[in-house]
Amino acid sequence: MEETRDAELRAAALAERQRLAREVHDVLAHSLSGLVVQLEGARLLALSDPADGRLAATIDRAHQLARSGLDEARRAIGMLRDDELPGPDKLAALARSFRADTGVPCRYAEAGNPVELRPAVRLALYRVTQEGLTNIRKHAHPERVEVRLEYLRDEVSLTVEDFSAAREGPPALALGDSGGGYGLTGMRERAELLGGTLTAAPTSGGFRVVLRVPA
Repeated sequence: MEETRDAELRAAALAERQRLAREVHDVLAHSLSGLVVQLEGARLLALSDPADGRLAATIDRAHQLARSGLDEARRAIGMLRDDELPGPDKLAALARSFRADTGVPCRYAEAGNPVELRPAVRLALYRVTQEGLTNIRKHAHPERVEVRLEYLRDEVSLTVEDFSAAREGPPALALGDSGGGYGLTGMRERAELLGGTLTAAPTSGGFRVVLRVPA
């Protein structure tokens, strides 16, 4: 009995560490990758032409991303305290933020009749969208991006897909998950914990991630 109890405690501790790792990764990877892009742009502008009017705007955007990252970190701490979780209502804002950061068109679309979702499902939809866009920002050079949320009969489906005329190098999420990366692993763990599935694969002109979980 003692051995069984010890095993249960170890399993619970491991599950909690994995949950914390997912939250920390998703928050930091999203905010810091966008910040790096903006700061690199500012550095190149400063080197080529310090008087370029775009420099101030790029620095302002970097400042906004830093503040957003801080807000995300605070929100993650709040989630650990069982505060309100982000969900589907925030997906359009993620798409707008991606477009503002990269200049790449990013369309958000929703289909079906919205239903009340479990808190864990709401969070998974938000985090998978966030992580999918982060990987596209870091590793792909798409012409456009789409985020699609569909309420089906007994489940909800989320698709994050990038489109380009030609892809250079390995697929975005394969890169994002290589070298010990946690992105794809964390997304799959979220799906499995909810009794759902996550598929990630290249297409003829980009890469597609699909999350399907019971509503």
